[in-house]
Amino acid sequence: PCRPTGAVYDGDTSAYRRKRIREAPPNVVITNPEMLHLSLLAHHRKWAPFLSRLHMVVVDEVHTYRGLLGSHMAQIFRRFHRICHRYGVSPTFIFSSATVANPAQLAHQLTALRVKTIDESGAPRGRRLLVFLNPMLGPARAAILLLKTALQNELRTIVYTQSRKLTELIAIWAGSESGAFADRISAYRAGLLPQERREIEARLSCGDLLAVITTSALELGIDIGDLDLCLLVGYPGSVISTWQRGGRVGRSGQDSALVLIAREDALDQYFMRNPRDFIDRAPEAAVVNPFNKQILARHLVCAAAELTLSAGESILDQENAPEVLTKLETEGQLLKSADGGEIYARRKAPHRDVDLRAGGKRFQIVETQTGEAIGEIDDYRAFRETHPGAVYLHKGESFVVDRLDIHRQTIFATRARVDYYTRVRGYKLTEILDIIDSIYVSGTNVYNGIIKVTHQVTEFEMWRSQAHTLLDRIPLDLPPQIFETQGMWFQLPESIRRECESGPFDLMGALHAIEHAAISIFPLLVMADHNDVGGLSTNYHPQVGSAVIFIYDGVPGGAGLTQQAFANTPQLLRYTLKAIEDCPCKDGCPSCIQSPQCGSGNRPLDKSAAIFILNRLAAEGKRRHKEGIDAHSPGEEDDLPQIVQEPHEIRSSALAGFRAEAAPCLEFGVFDLETRRSAAQVGGWHRADRMGVSCAVLYDSEEDRFIEYFEAHYTLKSEVLLNCFSPCKAS
Repeated sequence: PCRPTGAVYDGDTSAYRRKRIREAPPNVVITNPEMLHLSLLAHHRKWAPFLSRLHMVVVDEVHTYRGLLGSHMAQIFRRFHRICHRYGVSPTFIFSSATVANPAQLAHQLTALRVKTIDESGAPRGRRLLVFLNPMLGPARAAILLLKTALQNELRTIVYTQSRKLTELIAIWAGSESGAFADRISAYRAGLLPQERREIEARLSCGDLLAVITTSALELGIDIGDLDLCLLVGYPGSVISTWQRGGRVGRSGQDSALVLIAREDALDQYFMRNPRDFIDRAPEAAVVNPFNKQILARHLVCAAAELTLSAGESILDQENAPEVLTKLETEGQLLKSADGGEIYARRKAPHRDVDLRAGGKRFQIVETQTGEAIGEIDDYRAFRETHPGAVYLHKGESFVVDRLDIHRQTIFATRARVDYYTRVRGYKLTEILDIIDSIYVSGTNVYNGIIKVTHQVTEFEMWRSQAHTLLDRIPLDLPPQIFETQGMWFQLPESIRRECESGPFDLMGALHAIEHAAISIFPLLVMADHNDVGGLSTNYHPQVGSAVIFIYDGVPGGAGLTQQAFANTPQLLRYTLKAIEDCPCKDGCPSCIQSPQCGSGNRPLDKSAAIFILNRLAAEGKRRHKEGIDAHSPGEEDDLPQIVQEPHEIRSSALAGFRAEAAPCLEFGVFDLETRRSAAQVGGWHRADRMGVSCAVLYDSEEDRFIEYFEAHYTLKSEVLLNCFSPCKAS
């Protein structure tokens, strides 16, 4: 009934909204998450007159606060509540969102407040044409041809891609083929400098730009004017994101079009074969992990810097807070008073060290010769995209990375025109730290818990841009990236493993194929992108004692993705089988079991074996259902996996209950061969005889020694190689 005397608009500060700030009445503040964190909270005493009269807070685009950003925002809102309480106010919150399955739950996870949902939409919209396009020329080429036609007809167009690299590549290719329109096309993505983004937004809003190629950075929150055509180069990963991006066109009531251009991806091809499934599909649920330990630690330090923490505060009663608090005190980041009643921050202003868009550190990318800032990248992607020798694209220009300075968090790159692109290879290891929950589904044990992931990038490949042929492989010497996260894992029953190995199947190829397909189909169940989750499959995991498939949140501390998918395990297995079976290929392809992110080069993979295992699991599930056996708990005849204790302590009490069994002592040999020339240099693998031998090394476990062989001393023919293994008694 009374006019509010203050409001915080948590939207975006584009040029358009900066204009609105100037025109807004003095009792309204429009800000974004970073400013809320860096300005209002860090300097709340300067905002005291405003905060003491605060009645209402409007949180716009709340569905975007998921994953890492959502975890950060959950802590920022808790800190904001704390500051509001300090000034004696309890404002009303209004959350606005695109259609999402769980708006009330999401808002509660973010703020710990009870909310009421209003789900009637009054947004105006003209007629929209929805097109599913499965191109013969490839998705990027199809997008360029459609974009050229749109430009010739002066249709204002936005093109969404799934990666920074593809955004830059399409912008380069389209610009070189668009003639007079070349200056009216631009790329837009995260990693651009703020002034570059603002310039592109202004040109697009006023109509100077006819087309923009972008990642999700332009999905929402920024007014870019009235558009006619939206091209999606690949399924965005969720129904919500698809309609959100499509909502950029036809805002004035004119006819518009949304074109979904499929990639050779399992989920894209699933919707090409089942378009009605997409149209009828309900929106996904957005998930947040409010208590990510790494993120919680950073915000507890900020909270202590804002106001001294006192024992008994609600912010210290959160899940994981006592453990994190102890760690921060041990590290000296937080200091406790002599009587233990108050906790102080060691630093006065720690806020700028917290990046709300990432869980780790940020690396600056600079031009080697001039020192000019090019952009920035988070530490996880830095090892994958800006390693020494990597080709980095920025605003249509290509750079070759000269050096990655880990200690200074700086990447040095030089402008260069190259006709190749790069991608990394490596390996992963997992360790189970804690089992939170378990179910028995379709004949297999499925677990949800905390795991430790070790990811090691070992080399990168150089691929010809146009022909997509492998040029060379270059080894890399980078430190491993180790983090704890949330995950789920499937144990393969011993009976099915024996059946698979006794048939014409490759067990490891089957597990690897199921892992890829499950990750690709994952966004059908959870509001996530393929890059938000990772996976690992092994035919023997020492802690479980059997074959296992892991799927985990790809961010330190976890984002709640696998935790939500765990509750929908039957659907995940069913969709995975359907995606593989329905694909018309014979041996597997990018539309079903191959993954462009695979660190082992998509080897090994066995499509028929994957179908065999998934069908056997489904048949077992039907048998148990028919016999009335509970599908959500292990039957009496089913044994839980025996977790083998690692040499170091495993923290989980759940794991401690399992009986530890020592692994059998094995004798083995490891053989490694380094060639003088790569396959690309001699014309292909069919000319391996021309590659030459640099060095061959055999490790004999029984004698615990290395045996070296050189081409100058030996002719490494097949019979000699066999003799190399003669000291080993085990094959």
